[in-house]
Amino acid sequence: MHNKTLAELAQGLESGDFSSVELTTHYLNRIKSLDDKTNAFITTTEEQALAQAKQADQLRSAGNASQLTGIPIAHKDIFCTEGVKTSCGSKMLDNFIAPYESTVTQKCNDAGLVMLGKTNMDEFAMGSTNESSFYGACHNPWDLEKIPGGSSGGSAAAVAARLAPIATGTDTGGSIRQPASMCNITGLKPTYGRVSRWGMIAFASSLDQAGPMAQTAEDAAMLLNTMAGLDLKDSTSMDQPVEDYTAGLNNGLEGLKIGLPKEYFAEGLNDSVKAAIEASIKELEKQGAILKEISLSTANLSVPAYYVIAPAEASANLSRFDGVRYGYRCEDPENLEDLYKRSRGEGFGDEVKRRIMIGAYALSAGYYDAYYKKAQQVRRLIKNDFANAFNEVDVIAGPTAPTTAFKLGEMTNDPVTMYLEDIFTLSVNLAGLPALTVPAGFADGMPTGLQLIGNYFQEAKLLNIGHKYQLATDWHKKTPEQFA
Repeated sequence: MHNKTLAELAQGLESGDFSSVELTTHYLNRIKSLDDKTNAFITTTEEQALAQAKQADQLRSAGNASQLTGIPIAHKDIFCTEGVKTSCGSKMLDNFIAPYESTVTQKCNDAGLVMLGKTNMDEFAMGSTNESSFYGACHNPWDLEKIPGGSSGGSAAAVAARLAPIATGTDTGGSIRQPASMCNITGLKPTYGRVSRWGMIAFASSLDQAGPMAQTAEDAAMLLNTMAGLDLKDSTSMDQPVEDYTAGLNNGLEGLKIGLPKEYFAEGLNDSVKAAIEASIKELEKQGAILKEISLSTANLSVPAYYVIAPAEASANLSRFDGVRYGYRCEDPENLEDLYKRSRGEGFGDEVKRRIMIGAYALSAGYYDAYYKKAQQVRRLIKNDFANAFNEVDVIAGPTAPTTAFKLGEMTNDPVTMYLEDIFTLSVNLAGLPALTVPAGFADGMPTGLQLIGNYFQEAKLLNIGHKYQLATDWHKKTPEQFA
């Protein structure tokens, strides 16, 4: 059952080939027997999952089921889940039991989805490798000595190892797309505001966006149908009608104009990755798409702009974790100042501390205009660059990451090089655009992903392109041998 896509599982439940309890039990057993290899899960909610599965079977028997009723799902441990630990991969929240449900997880519950558990992640979503987690690094199912990508590495690894058919992730600078690329799955970062951020623990509020992670573009479309929509509890949620993202999946690609930024295929891109991406783009051309070289002249500015804006917002968002209201509190503080210093010093890991310090510096008196304000002006240039490109083409294509997954620990002491792994994804978040990553083959024995970037609220078009590509290729069907 675990090698079936979401669409196939939904059909199997509908036709009575198996029940939700049987399906859920199958995945829970796989987690028990295999997750010690990947460390993809922080928390497994077996009792709750079986109760939800039983209820789903009852709804289906009564004829009250929706398309996804009874389907198991894993949630990134950044979404608040009522009565279940929500740690954000941090010691700071190791004892935090969320008292309410995030909008994303509530929508999934309302659709009848069954929560298997909460997945591993970089601490407070800060990282590109899933090594900064308080609960230990997550391992790539394709090579257990390599990273799965981050920060949604646990969700990517869970889907790749077939420990869950689908999962939720969040993307602040590439954290859905980059691990999707490295683990050979499909991941979608929606338009900023398309999916509610309410109940999603904030890293950088103007950049964070939740999205689906799945085996295929069709599966991602099905899950996005559940996740998307206006939420009045979230002031950044967009009042934009939710279309059926599965309706146009089979539309032809004839005449589709695909822009290829010359900056995305220049120095720094691994030769094997480049060859795989170029071959995948040729496949789209075979289906009638028109390729056009374009320029995104501000592409090289995305890394410095992002690593001013994101840490600045993080330093403000994480100021609430002070040892007073909830979360980690140091032992026997001498006074209030000692409580603050030791609770934060002991509760946060090195990467989080690094970004808080960078952000606080960028926002400090005398430096705000030089750094934060300037980064926001650069952000506008990046947004304008994309707007000009979309006057010429329908979508933009290129690599998701410059390399495939590297060995665990390889870049632990070189954060700047690690930050450059997100060079092709960061600008999408700075501009607030949607982007999809689909499996595009293997480079040096490891998966790589094709990134498709669309104009605002063009998720359906991206999913259509991804689906048509996957109908013509079988990269997305390949699974790691030891998890087959």
